Amino acid sequence: MARRLPAPVSAGLLLAALLPLAACGGGSKDRPKADLAASRVTTIGVNAYLWRATLDTLSFMPLAQTDSNGGVVVTDWYIDPNTPGERMKLTVSILDQDLRADAVRVAASRQVSQNGLWVDAPVKAATVQKLEEIILTKARDLRRMAIG
Repeated sequence: MARRLPAPVSAGLLLAALLPLAACGGGSKDRPKADLAASRVTTIGVNAYLWRATLDTLSFMPLAQTDSNGGVVVTDWYIDPNTPGERMKLTVSILDQDLRADAVRVAASRQVSQNGLWVDAPVKAATVQKLEEIILTKARDLRRMAIG
């Protein structure tokens, strides 16, 4: 038959067993809550949604340079089969770690073929603006999909 320990001894043993667990939790109740799909995703040097959206948007063009830490994607010259007399080259810069409308900048160069030589030509401002909008829309869609 087992002997019962006196109440003060039982309480002391229980306290000794639970005391190490006191350091395992609790803490401040002011802890920030996890955001399931935060607007700031920084496993790379820039916002991951903007980075992925940029690569997806430019996937039809040959890439000359990508720098995920610096947030820069540079394409090589691309000739659209529908307009073989002109070519485009793009540089996309991601400027922030947050998913914001002003965090992406597109610069475009355009050349047209004249007498067998490529000559610089102006780029319509609407072209650059449209590309920025496409990238931002894709990034927002990626974020929404991450939320579930």
